[in-house]
Amino acid sequence: MVLFLAVVLFASAIVLLRLALVKAETSTGLERSIASLEQMSSSPSALTEELELSFADRVLEPLQARALTLGRRLTGSDKAERLRHKLDLAGNPRDMSVDRIVSLKVMAAVVLALCGLAYALLSAANPLLYLALGAGGAAIGFVAPDLYLYQKAYDRSEEVRRTLADAVDLLTISVEAGLGFDAAVQQVARNTGGPLAEEFSRVLREMQLGKGRADSLRGLSDRTNVDDLKTFVGSMVQADSFGISIAQVLRVQSGEMRIKRRQYAEKKAQQVPVKIMVPLILCVLPCLMTVVLGPAIISVIRQFGGS
Repeated sequence: MVLFLAVVLFASAIVLLRLALVKAETSTGLERSIASLEQMSSSPSALTEELELSFADRVLEPLQARALTLGRRLTGSDKAERLRHKLDLAGNPRDMSVDRIVSLKVMAAVVLALCGLAYALLSAANPLLYLALGAGGAAIGFVAPDLYLYQKAYDRSEEVRRTLADAVDLLTISVEAGLGFDAAVQQVARNTGGPLAEEFSRVLREMQLGKGRADSLRGLSDRTNVDDLKTFVGSMVQADSFGISIAQVLRVQSGEMRIKRRQYAEKKAQQVPVKIMVPLILCVLPCLMTVVLGPAIISVIRQFGGS
């Protein structure tokens, strides 16, 4: 309440100062109002165009620009490059850009900080809780976009890992059937789905625009964090550099992908008993102990209570 009263007094002082300045400059304010009205009447088309703008164009875009300016000051100089790499790993969800992520971090920090302060105000908490909720909300809001990108990148990597073996098999079959590597990549991009098909489509577009095959494949490796895909790209780049038969390299890579996928599935299966211990101990065992020992405990309490 002390903090709230201080804020109210500070706002009242600002309002009174503003009113005093307005009274001192009444003539100037009136002249400005008349000039603005004359300008609006002389150019109604500009006013109409401004009114026809959407709420996002009139309010959200200026707010985002101010948040972007503040976010650039708060983040380091190399943060833009790291965010761009995170966006590539996440597949650029919803056409997000680095500027949008930076402005979103600032706006989310401000909104969550205000929500924390409002909750503390409604709960009549002490000043320390005001500070804790405000700072905690700001920290969570500032980190939330990074956590979202991390989760999107993880889900995308898992999907790429699941579909990589099938895509390499289709590449192998297409090349052994007589197609060139570019045509085989087009077959994979056309007949499969998911992020791996999108990445192969991007590789194909880059090669059609004149970029070298090795550079396009290295770009594919940089946009993902799947070790199996990086190994595959390295093998294809070496085969293209030394003139080795691509069909033979693809056949070897296809067999290795199958083995690695089987080993990955076995590793995940062996992790299940360890991961299931936490819900078993916290959720299942207390209920089981209540059902098994509950009647015995009630009987013991009645016996001792009756004696």
